[in-house]
Parts: sequence; structure tokens; C-alpha cells
Amino acid sequence: MSYKNQEIQLQLALDRLDWDTCFTLVEQTFDAIHRIEIGTGVIKEYGMPILREMKRRFPDKVLVADMKTCDAGAHETRQALDAGADVTTVMAFASNSTLLQALDVAAKMNREVMVDLLEVKDSHRVKDMVQQGVTSVSLHRGKDQQSQGETADATSFHLLDGLTNIRVAVAGGLHVGNLHAVIPHHPDTVIVGSGITGSENPAQAAAEIKRRLKDANHR
Repeated sequence: MSYKNQEIQLQLALDRLDWDTCFTLVEQTFDAIHRIEIGTGVIKEYGMPILREMKRRFPDKVLVADMKTCDAGAHETRQALDAGADVTTVMAFASNSTLLQALDVAAKMNREVMVDLLEVKDSHRVKDMVQQGVTSVSLHRGKDQQSQGETADATSFHLLDGLTNIRVAVAGGLHVGNLHAVIPHHPDTVIVGSGITGSENPAQAAAEIKRRLKDANHR
């Protein structure tokens, strides 16, 4: 099922990396990526300064702060967006109060909240969040799930059945060899971390993923 008829974008996820490596990887993959994600672990290590510096150096890329907010929705959303993020993340298990506060702050700043659907099994929760005003979600298989052999695939897309006006990202162990599992669903964004950052040649890996996404855009 296709949710959007537009170009599939590539989001580079930077996590469990040091400061200098993050910037080096963006420089190496710059021509292939649309969006830069500062991962939760990197934010915990370096705080808002790395968001500010990333936006200063690469102002034309969409900057995503993977805050994984689950409480203090207004404060954490404002914190990330004030630091230069265009998008910040909130967990789907957060209360509707937290979610609404985050959405309100983002709307006032003309930015975006992406809701992380990690461990969400029930499409009713997704529909409820859309009714609350959510317009962007991430189908996410976490790092610990990946260690048990689970990666992003087609099975999560059923959570979005019947929803059309929503932007969809997909993440979780994606790399050149398994993109075929998600591309047919034409998500708006494919998020790749170690499939690029752990490659011997990150620039080449990113370029090949971009090529495959571009091919999918023309099918």
C-alpha cells in the first residue's frame, strides 16, 4: 500500500557515535541524504550543542532530534526545536497530554513532531493519535529488537491501514540488502543508521541506497 506519492527520502541516523564522527559521516554522505537524525544516545552524550552545530554546518538538511520524549512534552519539544531541530520525536506510549503539548509547541514554531511507534501493536492507538493531530509517525524496530534478529519489514505497515494523510518513516536495521522489504510500501522516509555508518565505505553505501530509493520513486 502506498501512503504518499512522492520521493522517498533518506534519513541518516547518527547514534552511538562520537561528536567528530557524526560530522564526518554527514560530510561523506551529504549528496545522498535528505535528513540528518541525531540519535538519542548522541543527544544524551552531547546535549543541545550538537543539534545547534549540526544545523549551523548543514542548514539545508532537515534536522531530526530523536528525543524520544515520553513526558514533559512542551519543555522537551521546545528544547529540541530551539536548538535547531526541524523535527523532534515523541513516543507513542506517552500520554495524550504529553503528545498534545508537543504538537502545540511544534505548531507554534512551524516545526514537526514525529511519533515513534516502537512496540505499538494496536492500530487503534495510531488512529487515536491521528485524531489528536499527529501527522507523522515512525515504524521502528529498536536496537535491542534487532539484536534478536528483528528488523524493519512489511509487517508493521498494517498499523496504518485506512490512514492516508500521514507521513511515514520506517527504521530498524535497514541496509542495502533488505530495503526491498519496505520499499513496496513507499514510505515517505527510510531511516538508515549502521547500514551506512557501520559500512566500510559510508558514502558508497548511502549513494547505493539513494539510487534504489530513486528507482522506487519512478515505479
